[in-house]
Amino acid sequence: MGRVTSVEHVGLTVQDLDRSIKFYTEVLECTVSYEQEKQGGYLAEIVGYPRAHVRSVHLRPPGVTGRFEIELFEYREPRSAPRELEPCNVGNAHICFGVDDLASVYQRLLEHGVEVFSPPVALDTGVNKGGAALYAKDPDGITLELWQRA
Repeated sequence: MGRVTSVEHVGLTVQDLDRSIKFYTEVLECTVSYEQEKQGGYLAEIVGYPRAHVRSVHLRPPGVTGRFEIELFEYREPRSAPRELEPCNVGNAHICFGVDDLASVYQRLLEHGVEVFSPPVALDTGVNKGGAALYAKDPDGITLELWQRA
């Protein structure tokens, strides 16, 4: 019987791929693995849009070993409509980036005008006690968590 053997990537749909690449590379220090553009063919079959046209990029977060990457899709066809993304909404996801100095990453977020939910919060209970974390939004409102281990 077949089984799941890994997580290869997390895919996010963005409005402006160039803007998102700049954010993820400059603010979060990801590196670009590759960019591509696809129209029709197998992509259209997989996503269920007969005229699908997508620009995409695969990004490697800093310090990640193995094959895990973040995939960003900008749909050229069909165009997507922005919607309000809130952590409490069913289906909303977030990506958690581990950091080694949350206070300095927080300052970098502020310098780049990134919307943050709060300054770093000390984690005082549970399995992550002694660490710190914060939530922020990428340019499309996608929730990001920045987390420092105890």
